[in-house]
Amino acid sequence: MANKKETKTHFNYNRLWKLLIDRGIQKQELQKKSDVSAASIAKMGRGENVTTDVLLRICEALDCNVEDIMERVPNDKPKGIAKES
Repeated sequence: MANKKETKTHFNYNRLWKLLIDRGIQKQELQKKSDVSAASIAKMGRGENVTTDVLLRICEALDCNVEDIMERVPNDKPKGIAKES
């Protein structure tokens, strides 16, 4: 089995959390409105991958676009690598 190539970026869901705060919606309410499991919401809270179906359900529940709830950001530098001066 081939090793998985590491990416230089990852998805960040901070836009979703801000949107929920701005609209006064709690995560449990989002879960009910979107029919998304607590496990998927928790994965997003940890910045882990979720399916496009989860993203679509959330977008439909909040009447927004995917770029309103997530963004692609660079990975942090790995530990042990010195910063350039």
